[in-house]
Amino acid sequence: MIAPSQPATPDPAHADQCETRHPIDLEQVRALNVSVLTADKAQQMAELFAVLADPNRLRLLAVLAERELCVCDLAALVKLSESAVSHQLRTLRDRRLVRYRKQGRKVYYSLKDQHIFDVYRAVADHVDEPED
Repeated sequence: MIAPSQPATPDPAHADQCETRHPIDLEQVRALNVSVLTADKAQQMAELFAVLADPNRLRLLAVLAERELCVCDLAALVKLSESAVSHQLRTLRDRRLVRYRKQGRKVYYSLKDQHIFDVYRAVADHVDEPED
């Protein structure tokens, strides 16, 4: 686990008023201001993480990280009803995590793009890492 660092001065405009000695100069602290998430972007990211917090959705993403599949095959693999899988996929689709295509009466799902695969893979790899 990474040890928390000294908290940065909350308001970079008043950083020169901080009486604590910092290991970096005040200009570096002020420059961090561009790295602070806007409230809107933080909210969007929190909503995305909330969608990813469901174990069944993660199981679906795990399968879709391997290949495109139809709803009936996904349901069989994750041992859920087709209706439950369709509901979860709709949620994932609404958050732009998966895409679909129709072929006749079947609907095939896949991950939306490389970003989603990268997020999935990074989290899965992190969970697989041994604890320190």
